[in-house]
Amino acid sequence: MRFNLRIYGLIINPKDEVLVSDELRFNRNFTKFPGGGLEWGEGLRETLARELREEMSLDAKIGGLYYVNDFFQKSAFTETDQLFSFYYEVSEVDFDRIKATTLKKNLITEGEQFRWVPLKKLNEDMFTFPIDKIVCNKLREQYS
Repeated sequence: MRFNLRIYGLIINPKDEVLVSDELRFNRNFTKFPGGGLEWGEGLRETLARELREEMSLDAKIGGLYYVNDFFQKSAFTETDQLFSFYYEVSEVDFDRIKATTLKKNLITEGEQFRWVPLKKLNEDMFTFPIDKIVCNKLREQYS
């Protein structure tokens, strides 16, 4: 058994759209918020900043903690991993640097594609993983 710490960013543009990531990994398509896993020697905010630079060449301000799960969640990919997912608000973003679409498309090769979703149309069914669904509902309540 091992703990897997995942750190995600909530990036909302001036059009009240949130950025999501459509990905193909391990022969599986899924949709989640942008971010990734903590590496040895990093803090949570450092992890998210690194992930945004690696995935989108994006520098941004990592703001306040928005949500963390306080319940048991088994990893969808590794049976023996217990997940803890941290979601941070992200600001001071150069939105022009983000290559994103508004259409969902399942990928056929391993990788990721970013997509803007209007907050008013946000629905938990858009997301693959249970913790993302909770965060989606919190965002929807906050912005409705």
